[in-house]
Amino acid sequence: MSGHSKWHNIQKTKGAQDAKRAAAFTKIAKELIVAVKEGGGITDPANNSRLATVITKAKAANMPNDNIKRTLEKAAGGGSSDNYETITYEGYGPGGVAVIVETMTDNRNRTAGNMRHHFDKFGGNLGTNGCVSWSFDKKGVLVIDNSEEELDEEEVMMDAMEAGADDFEAEDDCFTIYTLPDDFNSVVAKLSKYTFASAQIEMVPQNYQSLNPEQAALMEKLIDIMEDDDDVQNVWHNWEE
Repeated sequence: MSGHSKWHNIQKTKGAQDAKRAAAFTKIAKELIVAVKEGGGITDPANNSRLATVITKAKAANMPNDNIKRTLEKAAGGGSSDNYETITYEGYGPGGVAVIVETMTDNRNRTAGNMRHHFDKFGGNLGTNGCVSWSFDKKGVLVIDNSEEELDEEEVMMDAMEAGADDFEAEDDCFTIYTLPDDFNSVVAKLSKYTFASAQIEMVPQNYQSLNPEQAALMEKLIDIMEDDDDVQNVWHNWEE
């Protein structure tokens, strides 16, 4: 299932979070609020599976427990007047790279205009729903840092398979565990002895697209401007970085 270095991407993401930690936590807080609202106001992750998934993501991103607690209290108490809706956009980046952008917005006209502008500015184009998502698989993805080589690959793999994982992948400095979306929370619970560098539901590409240096530079800029957009939660793509 590999096609690029998962750990390389995680390191880049965590570096960006260190530089823009408040913005990163704001995006996760938005997901927490939506998960509570769509779960009927339930703040107990044991009874709100979507919330459990987002809390796992928040902890993997090192979001403080106090931040998580305050956000849940705010959502449950109706302290947030924002009415976010989840909208997914699909399109093509430079060189035909498939791009999926997951957003949460309180103004769909603003977000749609921004998405079209971002794609156009960096050599891509916004497509229609379904134009690229067919080439991705929705999976739970858990990444365990093993850069210190403290963990035994065979032991981690056996633990993952026994926990109900769908697939396992070892790289030089990390292990990646894939789950079916519905199995994500149960696998996380059974692997609680491990610390995750990243843990979330992702759109995993079935194949990867290479770019020349000029196209790659544009793709980097497209990803950066997307991730800096307050309405954007996740950007998935099949660029072979």
